[in-house]
Amino acid sequence: MARRRIKPEQGWQAVAEVSASAAADTHPAFALAVRFLLEELADVAPGNSVEVRVPPLGATQCIEGPRHTRGTPPNTVEMSPEVWFALATGTLSWQQALAESKVLASGTRADLSGVLPLRVQ
Repeated sequence: MARRRIKPEQGWQAVAEVSASAAADTHPAFALAVRFLLEELADVAPGNSVEVRVPPLGATQCIEGPRHTRGTPPNTVEMSPEVWFALATGTLSWQQALAESKVLASGTRADLSGVLPLRVQ
């Protein structure tokens, strides 16, 4: 399990506040919510075979499988913070994000459809 830096009650509160906001990406708690949802992904799908990047706010490793130790991992997923928030909370599907080129995914394990959306409290 990944080490948590954001307390779950604070993280879920930030997610709820941002979800209720009309302009989610400008909400003061947006960065906290995005980082918390990355931590939640690492907790729900532990492992080191896929690196999920949400620049400039964070990145995490998840999904069981072969571990990489140097350089660019063979399985990477990258997206904007707004897309990550939408995927993690279920307002955007993985298939739709791929179809609309909102996600860059490479590698045989870089499919997050089995773990998204995260359970939002």
